[in-house]
Amino acid sequence: MLIVRPGKLSDLDQLERMARSKGPILHSLPPDRSRLQELILSSIDSLENEIDYPGEESYLFVLEENGVLYGSASIVALAGQHEPFYAFRNEVVIHASRELHVNHRIHALVMSHELTSCTRLTGFYIEQKKAAYADLLSRARLLFIAQHRQRFSKDIFSVLPGIADADGNSPFWESVGRKFTRRDFAEMEIESGGRSRGFIAEVMPLDPLYVPLLSIEAQRVMGEPHTSARLPYQCHLDEGFEPDRFIDIFDAGPVLTATLDACYSLRHSALHRIAYESNVHGTASYLVCNTSSSEFRCIKTHLPKQLSQDISLPATLVSLLNADLGSEVRCVKLNHSGAA
Repeated sequence: MLIVRPGKLSDLDQLERMARSKGPILHSLPPDRSRLQELILSSIDSLENEIDYPGEESYLFVLEENGVLYGSASIVALAGQHEPFYAFRNEVVIHASRELHVNHRIHALVMSHELTSCTRLTGFYIEQKKAAYADLLSRARLLFIAQHRQRFSKDIFSVLPGIADADGNSPFWESVGRKFTRRDFAEMEIESGGRSRGFIAEVMPLDPLYVPLLSIEAQRVMGEPHTSARLPYQCHLDEGFEPDRFIDIFDAGPVLTATLDACYSLRHSALHRIAYESNVHGTASYLVCNTSSSEFRCIKTHLPKQLSQDISLPATLVSLLNADLGSEVRCVKLNHSGAA
């Protein structure tokens, strides 16, 4: 059975395999063994420490079945702990002249660092054959946040890969970024180290970019997710994330934002006690996680549509959750499509 758990050093080989897989660059899952090891160690350290408020912590989770990894997803407690986190904010600029009888509302992009103090969901990757479990992998992070809210900001966002061709060329980057850097898109993605490097402010325009002046190809891809990102994109929408305020500063991929209080999994999840073990399953799909940090586990299973305070779980699931009779678990119900 598939579970979501924290990454560990023994996962390094499999994480490197995923990082080198075909598809858009995963900014927090770099194809560099030493950096991957640093990410795992940072996650382990973050999980083992007692945290009262968000800081430099990062958390790496993997989707596993019988020792084989099929995906990964991460949380960064504060997107710009050391440097501002930049994105383009969608704005409307009004140009008016009473004498010329002109009043135009023009779509513009303004570089912003408003997301710097927000929590960031990042590094989502899932193998296609396990795509039905995208909701488990993506939303397990939100159940972790629900259980450990003091570790995170009250505002949260996720940047998903934007449109690029098979060679990794981004129409938006060609129309905007290359003009200011004369660098390839993939090269800048890796160099940005997660899109929070201060050099972005040094090379990208501080004045508004008027969208009608960009190429038609660049305008078409603004806010559109890469095909590989459609599953997490839908998961975020179903959770209550909004996609309209920001776009990524490099490839114009969607930047989805929410407050924690607006997220479905935080509003509707609740703690229940495992009162007894039973092999009787319900008809509603649920995500269930334990209350641990360093030994966090999350699974997808079926339970009754309405849960009492005391619930029953099969012994195999109790074991997978690293739980016991009497343990508390956090549950949230999904609908039949997996969406909230």
